[in-house]
Amino acid sequence: MIKLLSFCCLSFLISVVHSQPVLLPIGGNAWTLDNSNSLRIRNNGITRWQEDNAGFAAYIRVTRPGLVKVGLETDKLSSASQLWVSISGDTKTITVNDKDTVHWAGEWVLKDSGYVAILVRGLKKTGTEYPVVRALKLEGTAITNQASYTKNNDGNFFHWGRRGPSVHMNYQLPKGVDAEWFYNEVTVPKGNDVLGSYFMANGFGEGYFGMQVNGPLERRILFSVWSPFHTDDPKAIPEDQKIKMLKKGDDVYTGEFGNEGSGGQSFLKYNWKAEDTQKFLLHVRPDGASHTIYTAYFFDQEKNNWRLVASFRRPKLATYLKRPHSFLENFNPDMGNIERKVFFGNQWVLDTNGEWHELTKATFTADNTARIGYRKDYSGGANDQRFFLRNCGFFNDYTPYNQVFERKPTGKKPQVNLEQLP
Repeated sequence: MIKLLSFCCLSFLISVVHSQPVLLPIGGNAWTLDNSNSLRIRNNGITRWQEDNAGFAAYIRVTRPGLVKVGLETDKLSSASQLWVSISGDTKTITVNDKDTVHWAGEWVLKDSGYVAILVRGLKKTGTEYPVVRALKLEGTAITNQASYTKNNDGNFFHWGRRGPSVHMNYQLPKGVDAEWFYNEVTVPKGNDVLGSYFMANGFGEGYFGMQVNGPLERRILFSVWSPFHTDDPKAIPEDQKIKMLKKGDDVYTGEFGNEGSGGQSFLKYNWKAEDTQKFLLHVRPDGASHTIYTAYFFDQEKNNWRLVASFRRPKLATYLKRPHSFLENFNPDMGNIERKVFFGNQWVLDTNGEWHELTKATFTADNTARIGYRKDYSGGANDQRFFLRNCGFFNDYTPYNQVFERKPTGKKPQVNLEQLP
């Protein structure tokens, strides 16, 4: 019986790591090199590839070292082109012509497991454009059925795969406490304020509050509350289920949002800076038997005071703070190949009896892009007195999700005069 069990387990392990060819779709696994303006990455692959020396990088995570053979799968060609393909600095030149639809570039030896970047550049062409590349075909002993990459576009996963995994810290509330105020501090290390990043500080059961990098010269403090009516079209929300704005701060835009649920949105354009610690404060209280009021405040370091962002009234629910959390997200698919990291520290809640409670335990979780195994460049944990989150960039030391982490307490209660808040 024991021998039979051992044989079955061995057979299972062999099947799990069996070498098998992989077709790596460009639409969900590639990014342009050097921010080329001529080359486009679409769901169906590389298009408008016109400039010499422009190219792309495609990524796959392998689970063991070994041999990999790389081929380019293209549309039928009307002209020839010369390309180079490179892995870990080992570059090979290839000529693609109209004789084949898979053009083999050569073989490489991978010395370790982990993420592999496959770089392709155009050297010269005889026509007006380089080939439309649909996918990379990979074979060899390093390529197994445990490799991680965005396999297909089911559920629009080329979009989510290129955005990269989102990661969260879910803070543990003290048992039996009605938390009315939620305070958090956020620090983005230098160089991690990457375009497309959302560093969400004060998440709650019905919305989120944090800061974004929206453009080279634009940053925002964003606060949103979801409607209880489930739709991606804010115009479809019935009047009695709409989020109502009660007040807003100076220079704050308010409106509605959609696409990922719908509700009330507000944002303040504010040039927050990396390395500086930003402070967020959220107030959640029931308003009668069936409504809740959510009010967000942000500490303006230049003016040295708390600023009102907005206050929203949500129907169909009367609650205090539920599910306090933070998350790190990239919302720009073209920036999903760049790593970013953020620290969250000194989390506190104030209960209905006026007592502050420090939150020192949190559960690390990740979104479906991570859970399905398409991307494994994500991590989180505790570092001394702060929690941290990290994603994108194809690093190898990922953190398994659903772990509980505990940071060291600071003992520093928020210095906020709640009665003087706007």
